[in-house]
Amino acid sequence: FCECGGLTNNFYSTSCPNAEKIVKKIISKHVANDATLPAKLLRMHFHDCFVRGCDGSVLIDSTAKHKAEKEAVPNLSLGGFEVIEEIKTQLEKTCPGIVSCADVLALAARDSVSFKFNKPMWEVETGRRDGIVSRESDALNELPSPASDFKTLKQSFADKGLSVKDLVVLSGAHTIGVGKCIVFSNRLYNFTGKGDTDTSLNTTYAATLRSKCRSLSDQTTTVEMDPTSSLDFDNHYFTALKLRQGLFQSDAALLTNDVARGVVDQMLTSGKFYTQFGKSMKKMGAIGVLTGDEGKIRKKCNIV
Repeated sequence: FCECGGLTNNFYSTSCPNAEKIVKKIISKHVANDATLPAKLLRMHFHDCFVRGCDGSVLIDSTAKHKAEKEAVPNLSLGGFEVIEEIKTQLEKTCPGIVSCADVLALAARDSVSFKFNKPMWEVETGRRDGIVSRESDALNELPSPASDFKTLKQSFADKGLSVKDLVVLSGAHTIGVGKCIVFSNRLYNFTGKGDTDTSLNTTYAATLRSKCRSLSDQTTTVEMDPTSSLDFDNHYFTALKLRQGLFQSDAALLTNDVARGVVDQMLTSGKFYTQFGKSMKKMGAIGVLTGDEGKIRKKCNIV
């Protein structure tokens, strides 16, 4: 028995025995055609779990009268919803009303990252049920900002039952994906309000970033979060961090605390990173889950 909020391995083994195979097959097809998908689904899973727990609430569409989590600024750049919907549609044909959207998202995030390794990179326990509430305001309040300092990040993760070690290790997800200039350009052009650059940024790296993000107000340009390999899930993020090449203030913040810095050093060994990332993802995937007769199983992931 695991302490994971009532989640178990192979929850669908009798009710929908092919559930996990179906997820994996559709994910593999899409990742083979789109190498940016793992970063998108990993981020979506994180944004789901940090708001009302891992309950699939990030997938719900807004209505005329109500703004859902999707409308919150940090979620406007999420992608991959159509892949989750495709999986859910197939699952509803195979075993109607059985597999939750929350579990689909947790499995899809794992399978997309695992695709190039040809083996599951972490264990996903299942049995989550879907939430029926999705509010823009919750996402604005709960999601950690890329401009956060260490104290804020530590508290934000502690509120979800995650340690400083989990914070550092999960930040390693920034080894894949891109960030919008608008999110960090104050570090390049106006860090303390005096038209200055953040001195914690490597100067060569800052110059490179300025060549891509041409102004403070660039809303469209994106930059790789890991300067050399933003499509490869590896531990290079930590190497870059030590070279003061963390893209966001929240990345650089990990070097401002002794405990966190110690974890960064441990993660320079790739085997340690993969093992610990798996453990921290398992913890994250169990945040505030609905199980048993809580919540519901949504027929479509974007509609309550």
